[in-house]
Amino acid sequence: MNSERPSGDGRQGATDSARSPGEERARSVLGIVVAHGEMAQGLADAVRKIAGMDETVLVPVSNEGCSPDTLCGKLEGAAGEGPAIIFTDLQSGSCALAARIMCRNFNHVVVSGVNLPMLLDFVFNRELPLDELVERVVGKGRESIQNFPLPVRHVDPPVSR
Repeated sequence: MNSERPSGDGRQGATDSARSPGEERARSVLGIVVAHGEMAQGLADAVRKIAGMDETVLVPVSNEGCSPDTLCGKLEGAAGEGPAIIFTDLQSGSCALAARIMCRNFNHVVVSGVNLPMLLDFVFNRELPLDELVERVVGKGRESIQNFPLPVRHVDPPVSR
């Protein structure tokens, strides 16, 4: 029988053994969302509400009012030294540039084009090795982008009386 069950922070698959927050963070990949305006905060809030995660799992960073150096400093402070995925809204611009500078540390990876399904998959699978997790969340992000055909309007001819 499987002894895995949801842990106190809402993650699936935590075992019965207790780990301190420091040990947990050392074992898990950190997520940082850096975006223009209030987008990062909105995405992080949505993930917390849907998944029941605490605020240490996914850290929002806004570029609003930041110089490039200030934004890099914010990311450096958020990322620390452990493994991290830095999710950006766009492939280029101030957020992506700052994130790429942060990735000089081999434990940090940039994923651009962030979306909600990608972040939800991240928070439930952040125990995976970094390279495997990156491949997984990028796939989930791509898979979640769909187009639906426009509905066909059926117009019945007028009924004659």
